[in-house]
Amino acid sequence: MTSTSTKPHDLQSLDTMTGGAFTAPTSGERAQRIRDWLAGNPAPEQMQEVFKELSGRDKGAARLLREKLDELKRARGQEAIAAEWAQKAEALLAQPKLNIADALAWQRDAAKAGAPLSREPLASFKARLAERVKGIEDLQHRAQVHREAAVLLAQRFEVLSTKGWRDAQAAEEALRADVTHWQQQAAEITADGNWTSLDAKFAPQLESSKAQLLVVSDAFHQALGQTVAAAEDAAAPLPPVPVWADELRVARGGAPEAAPPAPQKPPAPKVDPEKRAAAQAAVEAALAKLEQETAEGHGKGSAGAAAALRAVLKEHGKMVDAPLEARVHAALVAAGELEGWQRWSADKVREDLVAKAESLLKRPEGQALGGRKMQETLRSLREQWKQADQGGVPNHALWKRFDEACNEAHKVVEAWLDKVRADAAEHRAQRLALIEEVKAWAEAQAGNTDLKAYNRALHQFADRWRDAGHVGEKVFVELQPQWNAAFGVARAPFEVAQKASIERRQAMIAEATELGAAPMLRIDAVKALQQRWQAEAQTVPLDRRQEQKLWDTFRAPIDEAFNRKTADREKAAAAMSEHDRYVLDASKALEAANATGDAQKIRAAVARLEGALRGEAPPPAPPAQKTAAADGPSVGATEAVAPGQAAAEFGESAEQVPASGDAEASPPSAAAEAAAPTPDLVAPADGADASARTDAAEAEAEAEAEAPPAPAAPPKPAPKPVIAVRGDDRPGNKKAEAAPMGRGNSRFGGDRRDSRSGPPGRAGDRAGPGAGRFGDRPPREERGPRLGDTAFRAQRDALERAEQALRKLAAQAHGEALTQVLGAWEQRDASKLPSVQELGRAVTPAVRGQWSQALTSGPSAKADDAAEALLRLEMAAEVPTPAEQLDARRALQLKLLTRRGDPAPAQTWGQDAGTVLAAAHDAALARRLQNALKALLRK
Repeated sequence: MTSTSTKPHDLQSLDTMTGGAFTAPTSGERAQRIRDWLAGNPAPEQMQEVFKELSGRDKGAARLLREKLDELKRARGQEAIAAEWAQKAEALLAQPKLNIADALAWQRDAAKAGAPLSREPLASFKARLAERVKGIEDLQHRAQVHREAAVLLAQRFEVLSTKGWRDAQAAEEALRADVTHWQQQAAEITADGNWTSLDAKFAPQLESSKAQLLVVSDAFHQALGQTVAAAEDAAAPLPPVPVWADELRVARGGAPEAAPPAPQKPPAPKVDPEKRAAAQAAVEAALAKLEQETAEGHGKGSAGAAAALRAVLKEHGKMVDAPLEARVHAALVAAGELEGWQRWSADKVREDLVAKAESLLKRPEGQALGGRKMQETLRSLREQWKQADQGGVPNHALWKRFDEACNEAHKVVEAWLDKVRADAAEHRAQRLALIEEVKAWAEAQAGNTDLKAYNRALHQFADRWRDAGHVGEKVFVELQPQWNAAFGVARAPFEVAQKASIERRQAMIAEATELGAAPMLRIDAVKALQQRWQAEAQTVPLDRRQEQKLWDTFRAPIDEAFNRKTADREKAAAAMSEHDRYVLDASKALEAANATGDAQKIRAAVARLEGALRGEAPPPAPPAQKTAAADGPSVGATEAVAPGQAAAEFGESAEQVPASGDAEASPPSAAAEAAAPTPDLVAPADGADASARTDAAEAEAEAEAEAPPAPAAPPKPAPKPVIAVRGDDRPGNKKAEAAPMGRGNSRFGGDRRDSRSGPPGRAGDRAGPGAGRFGDRPPREERGPRLGDTAFRAQRDALERAEQALRKLAAQAHGEALTQVLGAWEQRDASKLPSVQELGRAVTPAVRGQWSQALTSGPSAKADDAAEALLRLEMAAEVPTPAEQLDARRALQLKLLTRRGDPAPAQTWGQDAGTVLAAAHDAALARRLQNALKALLRK
């Protein structure tokens, strides 16, 4: 109970520790979170615990942990090996007599054992051993050179003994100094710390060279002293040196002693040339064999070849010439050295093998070798022993120790082999039981239609067979055919279903190819085919690669058809008509006008764009006015519109703006009418614009009534009301038709049957030109040619930006006008009051005149009247009143309720503002007046 209750808590803690690796939705995310967690170098115990829990859930993510744990294990093993070989290196360096072969063998054996020689501390030990070996070799070379120097000094003594004694006397001091210096150097060589590490032959050689040099030096100096004494005293005996004795005899007046005649050697007997050639050939054959064995390093072979060469020399040595004799001597010397070296080297290798075999069972408990590793190590040690026996004389004592250590270590191998046999028998039984389970499961799943669960169970059986444990080669060969047969029988229904599914998918691929090749792509058929494919894929699972390949083949013709359709659409959109170019140029001109920030230019550009939308070609600009036509409206339009027109809202026509601040609005000029936007194509921005367009329409109707009728032109139909519909506004898309309006709806008089020009029932009215299907509707308005996608979007965006720019300009102008009103009130200066155009359409010239008169007359209104007028202004503007004036506002509201005949505050706000302006200026009143007028001037 305790383990089951703590396991969820352990998983939760492990998931928190690993950053959510256990709760990640996909294997890739789990692996990435495990990598991020391992980057922080967690403890090995934590990694082992996470690996134990994760190995059964996600083997891909657990592989990262296993590799990290193996790396740490190898690192610990290398640390142990490094410590072991570091101890051996320290022992070698601590020896007073270091053998070069031992130092070289340490590096070679450490590399074979896998020790990290490139890392500390082995790198420093390697460098120290190399330096020690180099020192020994240098000392050996110095000793040999010093021997040669002793020979050269002795030769100098001999050469001087052949010259005159006076020359010898002159060089005596230099020779004495050289001998002394040679003795000092010899003492330094013998005092070097590496002298004991040299081969034993160098010490006697150097001593013999020293003794010989001293003997020659003493004899030379003694003979020279005797010669000097004989030269000074004629009775003194002559020196033993013949040259000097002859020189002294001549100096005493005698004759030199005649040299005794050289004894004549008896002539050597003549040798038969054939015998000499046979002797030469026999010696050369034995010499070649010896040189080959010596070069290959075979100790036993070189010893036998040397013995054979000595035997040949005993028989044919007298008939061998001098060069061949020198070669024979050098080869025998090399073979003798190699024989001693191989014997010594073989014993050192055997001692190392014995030490390794005895240390196998002396390892710490944590570093003990397993059965397989122990078996491989013992096999390697015995092979190395065989190789050592091939290069030297056998050593039976060391062999006995080595064999006993190996036999003792082999007990671990025997125990491991017994365990392996027991595990193999158990694994064999498990595999046989699994085969029987697969057979029983296959019989039970005869009518199963859930192919996904069927495939999942097959995968689970395959994983269990793969993880069933190790068996021997012979057992595996026996069981594998049985497993293949049982698993094949169980998998046969699934493979049949997969084959049928592949055939169905191939048929759907053929259908997709036909659909893609059709001239008109049927979207409904493509969707239905894709749904069939998805249903098939969810019903019968396939191999991932095969399923992906089939899916790519299936979707290729459909994707190609869609790409072809897209290309055709883009090609059609790219082919821009002349009408689209007119609209696009007008849209660019409107964008340029929007950038200028001039309301007049923006309205003129809007008018040109609307004309282009109706299909009207732009008139050619005169040469003198090309620049003006490109930048904005014509000169006539500029003169007809006042500068303060920026205060008007978007959609306000030029007819509403008066020519001056105090006079009434003048009738519009022809240029202004041409520049004003057509009310049939632009929707009104608010109610004021609608009323303005109504007035303009009435004025136009009166002008047409006064003019003589034109019989040739048909009457202009009434504009069709704009009906908002929802849908896609892309070019080429069929817009939904608006629902027909009811005939009894009084809101649209044009659609009612009784709104026609004649009384109902007259056939002449219905049959007139432009009548609808039943004579009750006017003909459809001509809206111009259809636009392409590029031109449509360009004109739409340009109109939207123009509306925003005009509203922004109107807001700016409105704020400036309100500031000027408050400044004129504060300074009591009527000349600073804005004009009617700047105040906007909400302020009439009469109201502005009243405000100007109130400012001119000075503070004449009473405070109570101004306060009541300010409350009426706030009520008309529907803005909040300060808290201290709420009671007064409620009282005024009750008062207005009793006066039903009086005009409302919304109708008299102009006069109320004049009353406030007639009072004295106050900062609090000015703030309240500003808030009220800000809302009222916009209405």
